[in-house]
Amino acid sequence: MRDVTDLIGRIFLSAIFLFEAVDTILYFGKTKEVMTEYGLTWNQDLLLFGAIFLLTMGGLMVLFGYRSTLGALMLLLYWVPVTLIIHDFWNSDTNAELRNQSILFMKDFAVIGGLLMLVGKGSGRYSIRSLFATTRVN
Repeated sequence: MRDVTDLIGRIFLSAIFLFEAVDTILYFGKTKEVMTEYGLTWNQDLLLFGAIFLLTMGGLMVLFGYRSTLGALMLLLYWVPVTLIIHDFWNSDTNAELRNQSILFMKDFAVIGGLLMLVGKGSGRYSIRSLFATTRVN
């Protein structure tokens, strides 16, 4: 049962990153506008292509369980700074904004916790890595 929950957890965890990669590609121009609103004006194309790479490769590595520790670290490299920049509830002007941003911040923190668990624990039994390790080549 634990192996199945590991697999389902990896599927759910990777889904948010793969969705964000697709969203960033589809709304590339709009994402650049949002980056400008948050003060990220330095080399936006490089940052966006880097984000797309980290989200796609990290998400796929976590999903398939192939080098999932590296994949989780790639996702953390993206997710931690974005969380601190986007959900800066400490700079909120209104109580409603403070509440909303702090909830979103804590949800992102939970995702960070899931990624850290994956870094520490590995991908589990149902993964490409395990498949490669148990396949015999004659």
